[in-house]
Amino acid sequence: MLLDILGLQAFVSIAERGSFRAAAAHLNLSQTALSHRIRKFEDGIGVALFSRTTRHVALTPSGSELLPRARRLLDDMTATMERIGVLAHSGESRVAVGCLPTIAMLCLPEMLARFAERYPEVGVRVFDASASEIADRVQSGDADFGITVVAANRWDLDLRPVVREPFVLVCRRDHPLAASTSVTWADLGRTPLIRISAETGNRILVDDALGNRRETLNWRYEVQRITSAVALVAAGVGCAITPKLAVRTLDGDGLAAVPIVAPGVTRTLGVVTRKGLAPSPQAAHLLELIIAELTRQVGPATNEHLT
Repeated sequence: MLLDILGLQAFVSIAERGSFRAAAAHLNLSQTALSHRIRKFEDGIGVALFSRTTRHVALTPSGSELLPRARRLLDDMTATMERIGVLAHSGESRVAVGCLPTIAMLCLPEMLARFAERYPEVGVRVFDASASEIADRVQSGDADFGITVVAANRWDLDLRPVVREPFVLVCRRDHPLAASTSVTWADLGRTPLIRISAETGNRILVDDALGNRRETLNWRYEVQRITSAVALVAAGVGCAITPKLAVRTLDGDGLAAVPIVAPGVTRTLGVVTRKGLAPSPQAAHLLELIIAELTRQVGPATNEHLT
């Protein structure tokens, strides 16, 4: 079935405004023309989308199911057309990047400076956000690509793993475990630990790796963000489990990061792009710079003091 863009546009306009008259005025159509357009659209998909009376227009169950998807499709098309128009004018070119906040802090500043040397007229928009928002930004066309945690594959996106980043124990340098080359979960014993909220992907990765063993640990505190966890570590109230890269973005003076084994926990960071859509030369160059820096920064999982 061919996609009826005009019919889809008419459907969304009527649904959002609640009347054929208002929708017709918005689309600069006569009510007769709009009625014909929506009737053709309904005939094409084989279902009624509106329940009509002389005074009222309401969505049918099929219409209610279609509406959010139709909005996303039209928004996606609009964003794509705008992007094409921008790229056609080199002086107004722009690259949009979705990335985790830790990567935005650690990898982007220097790489954007190097990118500007080659493309001084190209603007860059950065969406530093959660993994789920990054995927949505790329899927909608808001971002040319994303650097994020590689999770379950989505049918509409291509995911390419780049580096595997270990989780580490973050503790003060004067903590008994700070001088260890590595620690096991059993070594933590009754050490007070600071837990990240269950709403974060990092917490899920740790919980899945530990299984029932996680309940034997002394999770004394819980916070929403890694920055809060490290602040508590610096104050001496406990230790935290965080991705190694995240720790490097923080003021780590007086803190140590110790690799964890038996089991080790890692997260895979990679590139997410829209399926079948190659990035522009400018976006491809910036992506190449970020990947090189990310690979350099993550490095091997070794015991280190943070400076």
